[in-house]
Amino acid sequence: MDDLVLGFRFGVFFFAGGVVPNPLDIRFQKVSGLSGEVAIKSVKEGGQNLYTHRLPDRVDYKNLVLQRGRMMGSPLNLEFEAALSAFKFAPSNVIVTLLSEDQIPLTAWTFIQAYPVKWTMSDLNAEENALVIDTLELAYARMLPLGL
Repeated sequence: MDDLVLGFRFGVFFFAGGVVPNPLDIRFQKVSGLSGEVAIKSVKEGGQNLYTHRLPDRVDYKNLVLQRGRMMGSPLNLEFEAALSAFKFAPSNVIVTLLSEDQIPLTAWTFIQAYPVKWTMSDLNAEENALVIDTLELAYARMLPLGL
């Protein structure tokens, strides 16, 4: 059981301009969309009717989805507002790091040239005393696993 990894200790690190880490936007309650898939293309061979060749075509990625309580004064919120209201984008690299119980990095993934594509805020309800949750979606060019 000691070799199994728990998924509730993690950090998300945004690098403005690809270099400088953003110290405010690191805490999230949930990260999803960590996946990649090789797309397949079928090639038919002349005279061969029993099968088609299935060849690797490209790698497709889902959007990186981050959830957290609403933060005021966040640079990431400003970036989403610029993308959604002014159609201005400043792609940056994002690293998601899975941590041990001692806060030691176990593994990580780098998302190259990530940029905002969707923002959703939880419902406002006068009958509930609940946190306002932001869901932030990022598209990116490529995901690179970092072997730690």
